[in-house]
Amino acid sequence: MRCLALNASFEPLTMVPLRRALRLVIDGKAEIVEADGNGLVRSAHLRFPRPAIIRLVRFVHVPRKFRRQVTNTFLFARDQYRCQYCHRPQSGLRSRECFTRDHVIPISRGGGNAWTNVVTACSTCNTRKGNRLPEECGMFPALPPTEPHFVHLAWAVRRLTTIQKKYIHMFYGEGALRAFGGSN
Repeated sequence: MRCLALNASFEPLTMVPLRRALRLVIDGKAEIVEADGNGLVRSAHLRFPRPAIIRLVRFVHVPRKFRRQVTNTFLFARDQYRCQYCHRPQSGLRSRECFTRDHVIPISRGGGNAWTNVVTACSTCNTRKGNRLPEECGMFPALPPTEPHFVHLAWAVRRLTTIQKKYIHMFYGEGALRAFGGSN
């Protein structure tokens, strides 16, 4: 089990293992904000509710990179795990199909590997589109490719409990996870 760690300002920072969360609480560096309701964690001398969310007592400055490299993991999350041409979800793919990265303007025709030029495509649609521009084959992405906000990328690929999602929504707004169809 992993816990959501919040900064002193309640900004979601990262997920930490249960042992690390308990160590931070025992050392007085964090406090338990919400327990997951599955009983207690006990030692020889201490008893704590099992934490789902902890908050650091002191604020920690975390530098942010605002540009993230395009990876298939983040790309598929941005596109809500759907082919942008035939609109099928991952569960709708046939046994030998998979999701691939499609360049809207093919690299061989001057396109780049930027967020604004790549979309998720099933292998069948990617093969059918081939080396052509959308206008040439009549295949247009369902959503225009855009560069997502780094916060959306960071939380889109994590498995969060309902309690943990609540804090992501509270700090970053409803769109933080909805843009990716939630996480889990």
